[in-house]
Amino acid sequence: MAYAIYAAILIITGAVLITVWFLIKKKTINAMIARAELHAQQLAEDSARYAETIQREANLEAKDKFYSLKNDLEKQLQTKRQELQTLERRLHQKEENLERKVVFLETKERELSTKEHSWETREKELQEARKRADLVIVEQKRTLERIAGLSTEEARRMLTKNMETEARHEAAVMVRKIEEEAREQGKNFARDIIVQAIQRTAAENVIETCVSVVPLPSDDLKGRIIGREGRNIRALEMATGVDLIVDDTPEAILLSAFDGFRREVAKVSIQRLISDGRIHPARIEEIVEKTRQDLEEQVLRDGQDAAVELELHDIHPEILKLLGRLRYRTSYGQNCLNHSKEVALLCSLMASEIGANQQVAKRAGLLHDIGKAVDKEAGGTHLEWSIDYAKRYGETPEVVHAIACHHLDIPFETPEAFLVQAGDTISAARPGARREILESYIQRLEKLEKIADSFQGVQKAYALQAGREIRILVDSARIGDREAIWLSKDIARKIESELQYPGQIKVTVIREMRAVDFAK
Repeated sequence: MAYAIYAAILIITGAVLITVWFLIKKKTINAMIARAELHAQQLAEDSARYAETIQREANLEAKDKFYSLKNDLEKQLQTKRQELQTLERRLHQKEENLERKVVFLETKERELSTKEHSWETREKELQEARKRADLVIVEQKRTLERIAGLSTEEARRMLTKNMETEARHEAAVMVRKIEEEAREQGKNFARDIIVQAIQRTAAENVIETCVSVVPLPSDDLKGRIIGREGRNIRALEMATGVDLIVDDTPEAILLSAFDGFRREVAKVSIQRLISDGRIHPARIEEIVEKTRQDLEEQVLRDGQDAAVELELHDIHPEILKLLGRLRYRTSYGQNCLNHSKEVALLCSLMASEIGANQQVAKRAGLLHDIGKAVDKEAGGTHLEWSIDYAKRYGETPEVVHAIACHHLDIPFETPEAFLVQAGDTISAARPGARREILESYIQRLEKLEKIADSFQGVQKAYALQAGREIRILVDSARIGDREAIWLSKDIARKIESELQYPGQIKVTVIREMRAVDFAK
């Protein structure tokens, strides 16, 4: 019985515990469900807020894109407006040109009317002159018969001869006037074409000089450039062939030489030496040589730029190098590269006016003076070298012929040849283009250097001080100190006999002995 009671108690106790556990578990589950619902509600609220944020950002991004597109459209509209304004200006210019042509034609029409009236007046005068001549003939006949006692036949022959002479004279005068009028009309037509071509070109009125200015950061660098006892400046002058002028000009030195390539080498070398900071003879020679090599590469790029500027293609690289070297050549003070580009543009414009081949005219105009880039030691004229290079590197016969004709050496066979000759003359003759004094001066300096180079043992010769000094570097292994003295005297005598110059020319022969070894 007691066991039954204990068992009942245990069962009741277990039931109570199970009931309590179930109640506790249900309460826990309800709490978890409540927390889950609360978390789900928070997630829903967060999602709503996030969706709202995304929507606001999307709206802002859309607005940004809208304003960006609006700005782009406004810029495009502004560009279009500018293009329209440019086209409007061009149309206005064309209208002005047409108005000028109309005025010109009206003027010509009035001139023709005036000339027609003049011819009618002349015809009347000739008729009156004939009438007067008839009266004179009758009077002369009577006078001759009365005074000279000449027969009628003799008097008729005399009068006929007089009238024939007078008629021939009047006819010759009339023919000459007609020829002059025809020639003038042809000149006017050609002048119109040339004027239209010149109006469409914009050329600089620049005269090349023989002096370049090198700016310095401070005047203290002048002493470093001169060097101890002038050794740096002497090394620069000997390496470049340029005369350095260090005077009171603030923060600048002057470079004097008739050869533009030498001046450019010297200028760039000095600038590199200043940037490098190491200025001594060995470094000077190294920098000058490196600069000369860099400028040789720049020459090709200059030629390529000129060809691209004029839209000319398939030009041989060797010809492009010659074109680039023209940048450092002058003719009567006019830069040869600028002159060649100007002639090419003029030829192209005139060819378009008369219906000639623009490409041939432009190409021949650009290449007509490439022979001037050949070293003076090569001999021959620049025209011969221009023709030779054009033939050698594949230019067409039309281009070669136009180049050959530009100095009137051979007869013209194509209209492009006429245009190249005309373009060359226009470019050379325009105001401010050339200075003949400078060309003759450069020729004298070149002749001075050529005389010095003609002697045995001379390595380099540089004309300095505007031609008042010739500085000669000799091979120390071939020329001794005593021979250097006699060499200076021989060169001075030859200069006296072959050149005309004002004042005197100082002949300086420099013999330098160098001993070089290497520490290993």
